[in-house]
Amino acid sequence: MTIETVNLSSLKRIKNNVIGNPSAKLALAQDQDFIQLLVECLNRLPSPSTDAHVSLDDIRIEAAHVISSISFGSQEALQSLLRTDALQALLYAISNFQPTDSTTLKAAFARALRALTVAISETVGPSQWGLRPDTSDVQYEAKAAQSYLFQVDYLDIYLPLLIDTSPQTSTSIAQLLASAVRRQSHRDCVTEWLPPADRMKEVKGKRGWEKPDTTNSNAPGRQGGWVARNLINLLRTKDIKLQEATLSALAALAKDNPTLAAVLSRPSPDPELPSPLSAVLSLSKTRSTDVQIAACLCATHIIRAGASTHSVLTADCTSALSIMHVVNRMIASPNESAQNRTKACFILYYLVMDDLQLCKSAFDQGSLKKLGNLANSITPLDQKSEWEEDEPENTSCLREAALRAIAALCLFDHDPRTEVTDNLHMIPTILASLSHRHVGVRFAACHCVRALSRAVKVIRTNISDSGLGTSVFQIFKKQDEDRNVTNAALSAVCNIVTEFSPLRPVFMKDGLVDRTIQLLNTQAPDLKLNSLWLLRNLVYKTTIETKKEIMAKLGWLSFSTLLVDPDDKIQEQAFWIAQNLAEDEESIELIFQEVGADILLRSITLALESPHEEVVSSAACVMANLANGYDNHRDLIISNPQILKALRSCMSEAKVEARRPAVSCILSLIRANPQHRQEFQDTGIISTLRHICDWNGGVSISPGGRMLGHHLIVEDDKEVIDLAREALDRLDHGDIGF
Repeated sequence: MTIETVNLSSLKRIKNNVIGNPSAKLALAQDQDFIQLLVECLNRLPSPSTDAHVSLDDIRIEAAHVISSISFGSQEALQSLLRTDALQALLYAISNFQPTDSTTLKAAFARALRALTVAISETVGPSQWGLRPDTSDVQYEAKAAQSYLFQVDYLDIYLPLLIDTSPQTSTSIAQLLASAVRRQSHRDCVTEWLPPADRMKEVKGKRGWEKPDTTNSNAPGRQGGWVARNLINLLRTKDIKLQEATLSALAALAKDNPTLAAVLSRPSPDPELPSPLSAVLSLSKTRSTDVQIAACLCATHIIRAGASTHSVLTADCTSALSIMHVVNRMIASPNESAQNRTKACFILYYLVMDDLQLCKSAFDQGSLKKLGNLANSITPLDQKSEWEEDEPENTSCLREAALRAIAALCLFDHDPRTEVTDNLHMIPTILASLSHRHVGVRFAACHCVRALSRAVKVIRTNISDSGLGTSVFQIFKKQDEDRNVTNAALSAVCNIVTEFSPLRPVFMKDGLVDRTIQLLNTQAPDLKLNSLWLLRNLVYKTTIETKKEIMAKLGWLSFSTLLVDPDDKIQEQAFWIAQNLAEDEESIELIFQEVGADILLRSITLALESPHEEVVSSAACVMANLANGYDNHRDLIISNPQILKALRSCMSEAKVEARRPAVSCILSLIRANPQHRQEFQDTGIISTLRHICDWNGGVSISPGGRMLGHHLIVEDDKEVIDLAREALDRLDHGDIGF
């Protein structure tokens, strides 16, 4: 396609031609010269038109309309726009808006900026409604463009348009925020943003001339900041499109944002108005389905972000039940569009994800039955290859959403798992979905297997007998699978290979360890962590020969490095592997021999001094096991004052999950070596044991000051006290009771 001249009539003709016409958009995108001219029209206009009725603004508006249309065309169109600096051109044009500029001009440019931003955000990800393949050729350019949008200088250009007098302009900016804000860094940039004049007030306040929190009503610490405050005000609009956009923007900002969630949950400063959360919930009952969905999503993110800092309150549960009622109705309604039902499923997933109480509430409300019936109804099991080829994309997305929500509901409790396997008979649906062409369906099906495999009975029956376990294992082994799907399959296999599983030896013979080591060495954080988790399960309650085989493939030097990994989650799993390895004297001898006593004890000492509680607990558990080794192993520990001092600190300062194994370790050492009283005395262990036994509740603080020193007991635990008392008795009286 070659466009020789750019004028109003040609732009209108192009716009009408590309609307709903992907091939025309692609052809236009490949005409780089025209795209360059189009972008230049936004600011540097072509020669004046001979038509007296055509203004230069008319051409600029039509150029913005064409950019809006082709932004949603293809990756080729997006690439052409980015390479001609369309985003910067739009922002520059908006920065030069004049008070006399027409509402139509502002709305057209805001819409074009929103359309291009949505295309960029969808390319960069993460996807807001399901998993999409990460195969874009324009990923790098899109990421660079996205970074512009959250720089303060660019926020200064487009965020003020949120309160433009034109609802169309405000709607576009709210929609832009709803799509663009996908990461915590984005939320921070937007919620902390202030108009330039207000930033000057903050600067003065920091110099001591003013207190910004008292003089500046827009300060980020007040009412959630300028953007949130104005979005809250826009909730009262009667414009349905603006309502939906406002709710979606607030949802994007509130997600995983406890500070803003707290602001939105508080009563309104105006006693005549409801709290923002109450206003959002009331909009979930409007007649517009789009507004209902946006309101439910917004309320969900507010509730879950607020619950991240406290247990779910009664008010939160009531609000959650209100959301469940709305989305359950949509999920169960065959009259709703596939897109709306997909969003309803994902909202339910976001609401209950990783929360036991909310999962139970949703199960009690019948959510699982509705989801199961939906997934089964859209998954024909006969002629699978035919329905996969002919299946519309929105049906695949709906299946993915339903399975994701099902997996979340089954994660914690046995009753939902039984409902899925025995009553809803969903195993064939999940099995068929594991080989689906749509990446999101495979991903969701793997998560269903992961959730179901948390039950011993299901592993021994449904997963083993149906072929579900074997199918997910084949996904786990597949070299060219999407990384997210591989990680989901890896998580499922972690559960399937526990010590009681009949599939464990089968998978071991079929390359399980080799593939796990391969994934571990990819250095992708999620794959690395779950690979270690799988190895942790494999070495638990197995023979010494199997342990040697697994560790030989991992490499003892690599294992030693993992014990001091800078990532605390990786380090924690490495110590869990060490704990599961050290189950008996022969295995303990293997660890000391292969790792080396000095390296092993130095690594454990560092871990016991870690600021991360989980690392301290896992290291203390390793010590509890090592203390049950041969006499020479205990001698190595007792003769190492650094490890004894670290254990002493752990007994007095750590949480009970670490104090219990630490005291147990000391007791095991004393049982076998009561004659080494001096070593325990010199390292402060005896005085710490006495302090534990003397403690009768509350918080005991050392003379060094509040929350300092070596003798802080923060939790009552009878087992710890009993272990400490027995250790002292053995030191004072020798081997009593034998």
